[in-house]
Amino acid sequence: MRYRKLAMVLVIVIAFGVIGSLAGPRWTPQPMERAIVPETPDVTIGSDAVTDPVGSYEIASETFDVDLDGATVAATLTYPVGAPGERPGMLFMHGAGTASNENFHDQATALASAGVYVLVPAKRMDTYTTTSRNYPAMAEDYLVSWHVLRDWPGVDPTQVGIYGESEGAWIAPIAAVKEPGVAYLVLVSAPIVPPREQFAFATDSYLRNVGVPDALLRAIPRGLGADVPGGGFDYVDFDATPWQRQLTQPVLMVYGTDDASMPTIQGPLTLIEDISHAGNHAYTVRYFADANHGIRVDGELAPGFTSVLARWTQGLPATAIAEPRIAGAQPEQTIRAAPLDHPRWYANGDMLVFTLLGAFALVLLGPVVWATSRLLRRPTRALPPPLARFSAATVMSAVAVLVVFVAYVVYVATLALNYRTDDLVVDGGWIVLHALGILAVAVGVRSVAAGWNAWRTLRRRAMSAGSAVIWASVHLGAAAMLLIAAYWGVFPTLF
Repeated sequence: MRYRKLAMVLVIVIAFGVIGSLAGPRWTPQPMERAIVPETPDVTIGSDAVTDPVGSYEIASETFDVDLDGATVAATLTYPVGAPGERPGMLFMHGAGTASNENFHDQATALASAGVYVLVPAKRMDTYTTTSRNYPAMAEDYLVSWHVLRDWPGVDPTQVGIYGESEGAWIAPIAAVKEPGVAYLVLVSAPIVPPREQFAFATDSYLRNVGVPDALLRAIPRGLGADVPGGGFDYVDFDATPWQRQLTQPVLMVYGTDDASMPTIQGPLTLIEDISHAGNHAYTVRYFADANHGIRVDGELAPGFTSVLARWTQGLPATAIAEPRIAGAQPEQTIRAAPLDHPRWYANGDMLVFTLLGAFALVLLGPVVWATSRLLRRPTRALPPPLARFSAATVMSAVAVLVVFVAYVVYVATLALNYRTDDLVVDGGWIVLHALGILAVAVGVRSVAAGWNAWRTLRRRAMSAGSAVIWASVHLGAAAMLLIAAYWGVFPTLF
């Protein structure tokens, strides 16, 4: 009997592993086969153009309100004092992590000291939420500030461009197409690919840096490829390609080689190809060694970054096609950002919530039946003590698997977002999860065997109708929880 139970546990564990492998899309990212080799490690912008270096002028700033359609945002203008003639202007567009007109202070100060007027408007937040973002509408809002900068005294209206960082690099091309007067684009840490593809790429990079087991990576398409319960998040499939293919303005692209979240090779190659559809070959690419997503090294802007911005901007149009076109440190990208497979219906959208709630509902059905019988003064006969203990253990072990799995994922995510590693917890925790899953199956098998023995021996005297409902719902709920755990990779798999 003991070996029969052991064999049953082994069969069920293997079955859960197989189900987990086959039940949803697998994560099979394709290698990044194309490469970019910088022409020189020197990031200096070429051409014979004469430009003012950073630090040439005193600066001043003022803050004012910009009226949008239905909202007002603060904007801060930083400008050179005493710079001769009309000067270039640069409007800043925020990434997902910034929103204030006080952001980009270092870039604005450096550019203004070189003779560039810089306007940083606050991001409009009444139409910007976690679940809803309209990039074309955001471009229209930013263009209101762009027109303010273009018309500002001392600004050359023909030399006003846009700086878009991260998420802002999806918005900037839209604005440049909607307003042909935009003189140039500076795209910093630009995703280029649609948000969902970039999120998956970044997640893969972060998790691999942490050193998670390969089995956990299959959660990437199952989580990020799924529709979000309750709807929303339509912007994650926004494709900037149609806008990028209409760009006629010169483009400067900047990346840090320590930015694991962006496709630092695929992005520039894609944009260069896209703008060529409009006959545009005015591109410049710069890579800064050891710089992160914000082009910072140890908290400070990467050496030479603001000088590149200032010289390229002021030297246009000569600097738009000046050699070297691609320069700086050697970037690395091992896999391609690509479209994700979507989970099947039972693990997609609202079903993600319904299946989990359904499992807990089955577990809770037992106590509800028991409490209802008490209220109606028709108490359900209690389960025999061994069956009650085994049933409780079955539920607690299944719940423990899910709880530990969630805690493990949260901890791994914390490590990834903070660029830290913890091999003991990452590897040891995964082993513990497997052990918990196997233990939960063993407890369930023992409980079902005890129930079957009780029924075979006592027949109807083993359980009343009410207690049978309690016993069945508890075990079905626990089985559903373990199936959910199997889907997310808790059980060992052979492939």
